Amino acid sequence: MEAVMRVTDTIKSFRETKLASIRSPAEFFDYHRFSRPADFNQATQRMTYNTRYFSGNYVLIIALLAVYAILSRPVLLIALIFLVGGFAAINRFAPESVEMGGRVITQKHLYTGLFVIGIPLLWVASPFSAFFWLVGASGVVILGHASLIEPGIESEYATVQDTV
Repeated sequence: MEAVMRVTDTIKSFRETKLASIRSPAEFFDYHRFSRPADFNQATQRMTYNTRYFSGNYVLIIALLAVYAILSRPVLLIALIFLVGGFAAINRFAPESVEMGGRVITQKHLYTGLFVIGIPLLWVASPFSAFFWLVGASGVVILGHASLIEPGIESEYATVQDTV
């Protein structure tokens, strides 16, 4: 029960910090502010400011790309459902040892069976390729957006507020 409360508190604090800072789509996709940076220094400054300013939007982009990566790989989806569902089922329905056919089956035996089947299935599903695709795709989208959009006028005052 305590673990559920910790997860709930973590989700609540995540929602209050990151998701509360989501900017409106009109501001995020403001095509009037898109321009090519003059040099690498300006691109770096834009990326530094915009990754902080649009951090909630970028977390949402990463989450959407992660969902797409899982849904577009059916074997990976099946493997994850099998492992997570099996883990939850073992915890919920088999907390005690069970005797079947004169043999005692413990939680340890059930977990071993789950992982003997689930880990090769997960290996076939190639989660590492999905992870590296997610890193690459989100990096291109986020760094591309952050370097191409000009910071608003409030960015000029951000350094003043930091020094005060």
